[in-house]
Amino acid sequence: MVTFVPTRPGRLADVPSFDRAIGGAESNVACALAAAGHAVRWVSRVGADGFGDHLLETIASYGVDVSAVGQDPARPTGVYFRTAGDRATDAHEVAYYRAGSAASAMSAATVDLAAVRAGRILHLSGITAALSDGCLGLLRELTAPAGGEPLVSFDVNHRAGLWGSGDGSQILLELARRADVVFVGEDEAEQAWGVTGGPSAVRDLLPEPAVLVVKQAAKGATAFVSPAARRGLAAPFPAPLKGRYDRPSFPAAGSRAAGAARVGAGGTLPAPVSVPTPRPHPTGTFEPAPAVDVVATVGAGDAFAAGFLSGLLRGLPLPRTLRLGHLFAAAALTTPADLAPPPARDTTDRLTALDADAWGRLRLGPGWTEADAAEEEVPSP
Repeated sequence: MVTFVPTRPGRLADVPSFDRAIGGAESNVACALAAAGHAVRWVSRVGADGFGDHLLETIASYGVDVSAVGQDPARPTGVYFRTAGDRATDAHEVAYYRAGSAASAMSAATVDLAAVRAGRILHLSGITAALSDGCLGLLRELTAPAGGEPLVSFDVNHRAGLWGSGDGSQILLELARRADVVFVGEDEAEQAWGVTGGPSAVRDLLPEPAVLVVKQAAKGATAFVSPAARRGLAAPFPAPLKGRYDRPSFPAAGSRAAGAARVGAGGTLPAPVSVPTPRPHPTGTFEPAPAVDVVATVGAGDAFAAGFLSGLLRGLPLPRTLRLGHLFAAAALTTPADLAPPPARDTTDRLTALDADAWGRLRLGPGWTEADAAEEEVPSP
């Protein structure tokens, strides 16, 4: 979507002008990965209008391949307006205008599936599943177990307000169980599925993904890796991490409207999705987040996912991969827009290699991703 960000703080009713930007979970991840030097393709649909042209031109300017994006002559590009505050506060306002948009009309019949599956990693978001039954069907098609396909990454992105009469919890759980790499916030897991007890309790509910990353807000993040996949984190996708991991093909949990059932506090799910018997899992790997002088939180989750996926593509060890996610998130947290260019690779290489004490002393503020600022504010390993 095209995003309109206010030029000053205040209620939407009071803000006189807005700056135009771009927004969207998957496109944010694509742009950040491309800016970090990876070959990236974004597949979507936009309107055959000025806003659609702006999205294509802006996303392409980051180095993203947009050749597989369709332009719909009958449906507009989605737009939204937001205030400058934090999503979590009551004062934060978001006004979406995307009902009937080109993106909401995506389906397995309107998207080039060969282009989608051509990469090493396919990144998807639970927000897309909430847009329409066609979008949900597309995500079910792309997460269905099959041979010779890319590693499937899925960011739960639970947004209860997007699901109409339901909150989508059961559908999101179904999709997460069908993915290889899953990102979910600890608070999201509690809100959507009633899971309490920390990251290990989330892993008990989601034992299927080869890699599960539980984000713990400013505290940090914990990653769980299946034993069969652990060796794959030390090199760029050898066979163990590239393949599927006997993920079951769960029955569909109905349409978006029918997906309103929530997991209870004890982790029980109503039919048709059953909770598997938890199997033993290794202790997760926790990496604290650095201290950040936050400007705005919007887009930080997408940036974290991009950083973590960059680490996977580069074959970095798991602790450094988590730190890379934190650094990408810090770049987004210290800018007002939804999307921020990630720090330079030589900077992230130096920071992810810091010892635990130096990493714990790190504090990042606005402008830290610029080379001169980074040299002044960042301790050496």
